[in-house]
Amino acid sequence: MRRTVLFVAVAALLFSMSASSISAQAGAGWTTLLDGTSLKGWNVVGDANWEVVDKAVQATKGTGYLVTPIPYGDFQLTAEFWVSDDANSGIFIRCQDPKNITASNSYEVNIYDKRPDQSYRTGGIVDVAKPASVVMTGGKWNTFDITAKGTRLTVLLNGMKMVEVDDTKHARGPIALQYGAGTVKWRNVRVRTL
Repeated sequence: MRRTVLFVAVAALLFSMSASSISAQAGAGWTTLLDGTSLKGWNVVGDANWEVVDKAVQATKGTGYLVTPIPYGDFQLTAEFWVSDDANSGIFIRCQDPKNITASNSYEVNIYDKRPDQSYRTGGIVDVAKPASVVMTGGKWNTFDITAKGTRLTVLLNGMKMVEVDDTKHARGPIALQYGAGTVKWRNVRVRTL
């Protein structure tokens, strides 16, 4: 009986310490941009049919972006995404023109498993850096961890480093979540300035 009580007490203490650590990490400068419950805090560009479904923001037709109203320079961004096999999407960072977003006036961290030219497929930065590995993302939840610090850009996909590159084209601008084709879902999009 004493062992059971001791075990329960130790388990409760460890759980409490773990919860405190997670809470402290979540509050360590991170701002939630998209929590899957609304489009609040985003500008809609284009005609994609963005809607909240099952604690995620998704689109299934049209084309367009969800764009932050404020620009970011040096930052770390984490985001969870789910895409169908035929999806074309991405995260555009340091957008120079938030009403006309392209891979030429921003960095496009691509989500496009079936891109005809596989050079800048999922995990790559279009026309800047090819992904280090081929990762198929269709039909499951995935995580991007993107860091932009000065000219250094780093992209992790599901914890695996896909890109680490220096590029000087874009220094600051809004962040945009893209819908281009298929089904695209976003949740737990967070950012912290560096």
